[in-house]
Amino acid sequence: MSSYVRYVVANSTARDPVANARTVPTAAVETAVMQNSLNIHKHLIIRAEVNNPPTNTKMLEQWLEEFIDFIGMKIMMGPYVAYCENEGNRGITGIAVIETSHIAMHVWDEPVPAMMQLDVYSCAEFDPYSIADKLKQDFDVLKIDYKFLNRETGLKSIRLKKTPI
Repeated sequence: MSSYVRYVVANSTARDPVANARTVPTAAVETAVMQNSLNIHKHLIIRAEVNNPPTNTKMLEQWLEEFIDFIGMKIMMGPYVAYCENEGNRGITGIAVIETSHIAMHVWDEPVPAMMQLDVYSCAEFDPYSIADKLKQDFDVLKIDYKFLNRETGLKSIRLKKTPI
């Protein structure tokens, strides 16, 4: 049995949106999404153990600004950075809204090595290999795990040809 998506046509003259609803096969919606280059949804999720984590707000704010430029994106808001002093959760978080979505970094600096989580979600193409290389260069990465997802039509993992690190 095929799956279907129900949607309402925008700018319709019908007073009742339900009466103006259309039903189309899910495959047709997926095809339309894939043909529209504006609907790129790539999501890189990284967990890393690092020796040289950012530990102050100015350092992470500057790093996020440089990182966003490095991956060819543009900042819309932020970066916003805060340091948490709570024992057991001590560390720094920085987020930025970019034209194509968001960047977030969380670092817990109590453990040795520190634990870093980086989230890059964008509706524009980016290179996960260059991101991994930048993390290695900037934070002395010991170990890295990642998921690279295609969120255009679901949550499909993207297999990289080689491991980023």
